Amino acid sequence: MRLLHTMLRVGDLERSLRFYTEVLGMGLLRRKDYPEGRFTLAFVGYGTERETTVLELTHNWDTAAYDLGEGYGHIAIGVADIVATCGAIAARGGKVVRPPGPMKHGSTVIAFVEDPDGYRIELIQTSAPPTSPALAS
Repeated sequence: MRLLHTMLRVGDLERSLRFYTEVLGMGLLRRKDYPEGRFTLAFVGYGTERETTVLELTHNWDTAAYDLGEGYGHIAIGVADIVATCGAIAARGGKVVRPPGPMKHGSTVIAFVEDPDGYRIELIQTSAPPTSPALAS
């Protein structure tokens, strides 16, 4: 068994697709309209659905926004250089809501960004941060 996807309901599919593909760099894997049900499913990710876990963005045509509720937490993405990644996300119009730094009560370096619907995405430094040449000596 393996985890296949996580589904998020989004109020504006085109806006969300721009965020996940242009700001976070995911690929649009597939998209299908279901006119009888008045919804569209779009799958995005960093690899194929056969190889990786992806996001399913569900757009119900008659719903412009959702209450995020108290039970949802966040999506997590591993990154090699969290400072550069946050800079690139901000430069592409993304919203960094918690700058890179160690997690509370730990040493793992994390940051948070927010998608257009208010969902939080945690970025986790997956390797030692790059060393500045000035600090290497």
